[in-house]
Amino acid sequence: MKILYAEDEKQLSVAVTEILKMEGFEVRPVYDGEEALENLKSDSFDIVVLDIMMPRLDGIKVLSIMRSNGIYTPVILLTAKAEVEDRIEGFKEGADDYLAKPFAMGELVARLNAMARRKTEYRVRNLELGNLYLDCESGEIRTESGSLRLSPKEAEMLTLLIKNNGRPPERSELLSVLGAEGTTMEEEDSAIELYAAYLRNKLRQIHAKPVIGNRGEGYYISLSREVSDDWGMGENG
Repeated sequence: MKILYAEDEKQLSVAVTEILKMEGFEVRPVYDGEEALENLKSDSFDIVVLDIMMPRLDGIKVLSIMRSNGIYTPVILLTAKAEVEDRIEGFKEGADDYLAKPFAMGELVARLNAMARRKTEYRVRNLELGNLYLDCESGEIRTESGSLRLSPKEAEMLTLLIKNNGRPPERSELLSVLGAEGTTMEEEDSAIELYAAYLRNKLRQIHAKPVIGNRGEGYYISLSREVSDDWGMGENG
């Protein structure tokens, strides 16, 4: 389980990181909001732990930018404040859980384990990229030019591609949603290529701006003209 741990109190960060590693987690510590975003932009994580009070960008702003850019990784917010308003604001921006500081390490470990258990059940109702709208429950894709219904496997693959935000997903994840794990390498490649071709064709039919590409690590989805580097950071970017 790969954790991004964003905490500006370095002494606390070192202690928490070491304990989590002993518990079996892979942890990457960062010390401010912009550093957290840079890591989220270049890598994938299973859970993100964000301190609300951080320099450069606070945890709420980082969370808001994550969600507005299609990153649906589960987030635990850490706050030293007791005000209910902070929790409400965090949940409005898409937080999955929060923990008040100072916290017991046992409680953080328990919450991470609980979140890890339910991560496979984590779902969003809909996803958007460019002019493309995907209803994750019905499998319907829509643009201003029309709509089509995807098969369950097509919908699962498209959901995974969009959630990975322009980066190829892990091959094991892709094989899992296609039900192709445990077959030969040739059969695995054939399944991935086949469903990528299905999706490309259906996206073309409704004139979707996002396109499915392929590079060394595998298939990914991005806007047809560019992969945006603008993460909505405004004057802080």
